[in-house]
Amino acid sequence: MNKVLIVEDDQLVANIYSNKFSVEGYKVEIAFDGETGFELVKAFQPDIIVLDLLLPKISGIELMKQIRALPDFQKIPIIVFSNTYLSNLVQEAWKAGATKCLSKANCTPRHVLDVVRASLGQNGDAPTASPAANRVTPPRSAGAAPVRPAPQSPASDSVSAADADAEFQAGLHKEFVESPPATLATLRSVLQGLAKAEGEESQVKQLHELYRRIHALTGNAAVAGLKHIAQMTDALVALLKELYEKPRNITASTLRTVATSVDCLAFLFAHGTKPEQQEMPPPKILVVDDEVISRRAITYALEKARLKSVNVEEPNAALQLLSESRFDLVFLDVDMPGMNGFELCTKLRALPEHKKTPVVFVTSLNGFESRASSTMSGGNDFIAKPFLFMELAVKALIHVYRVRLSTPPLRARA
Repeated sequence: MNKVLIVEDDQLVANIYSNKFSVEGYKVEIAFDGETGFELVKAFQPDIIVLDLLLPKISGIELMKQIRALPDFQKIPIIVFSNTYLSNLVQEAWKAGATKCLSKANCTPRHVLDVVRASLGQNGDAPTASPAANRVTPPRSAGAAPVRPAPQSPASDSVSAADADAEFQAGLHKEFVESPPATLATLRSVLQGLAKAEGEESQVKQLHELYRRIHALTGNAAVAGLKHIAQMTDALVALLKELYEKPRNITASTLRTVATSVDCLAFLFAHGTKPEQQEMPPPKILVVDDEVISRRAITYALEKARLKSVNVEEPNAALQLLSESRFDLVFLDVDMPGMNGFELCTKLRALPEHKKTPVVFVTSLNGFESRASSTMSGGNDFIAKPFLFMELAVKALIHVYRVRLSTPPLRARA
């Protein structure tokens, strides 16, 4: 019987994975922090380790380094859960000896089980030891490595493995969607503490508490199959991590974005939990800025949220595109030659397909007069240059989800 060690600080997620592995014939132990995880590696002698990179006491990166320093565990398969948006952390994980990197926001227990089986060289039958368990697979890219699911063994009863997984997933989904009142109340309580915090140290403490809560929510949403909530919380975790690690980035703008993100989570709980809503076509986003560096920065920030965009430098060309095709979100610079962003926003609001399209101004003109003009011209949001990439990415997700999961007319395509 193969032994699996799960190192995960969220008890609910850890127990779900533990139960899944136990049912499949594995012997399982759980550690809720990095220090305990290291001690269990030596005491439990696992055949494979599944761990979260964002752990208390000892981070997942440091834990892997300590494990790889042990002679008997230099080649043990280590499957890590990463944050989709923390690419630097993923790179560190590969260097520390990760066998596979999985996005926590995009994983289900079945996916993780398939990766464990593949890493142990199993074909879906009863777990057995295999020399392939000692083979470390190098990364192909900076992102998560693609994994081909292992073949499934025939079901021994009338309920197939796929049906059993679907039933299990439905139960998790039902439990999760019934929890929003308590979950949101807790998040808003932490937000209130952040708003009242005086001094950098107090703000950082509240941000870290919010980060811890949101991080747990990401894993819970992922195992429940709620992709939108998992993606939103995954991005917000990355932003919160940047803020508490670099307090100089804590501004009125970033704090407003954090608060708006929690409001968006409430919206997603109310309007985005149906199974049929979890798959939707890629959104169409337009970026209009006459400065090439600014366009590249916005495009890069959007790509961090896995969002593709069309970008143009000339306002009249943008207006032509808007008249020919419907976009889900528009980012506008203000100070552009020929037609400024406020004028362009006013004109796009006159187009039937764009009366309610979210418009976000991205500009170095961040005074009160500019903010007032952005609202009067029909803008929905405002972000000042220079901006944090993750703040813009989070804002984009907020607006995309709101427009996509709103009333049917807003979701209709031209």
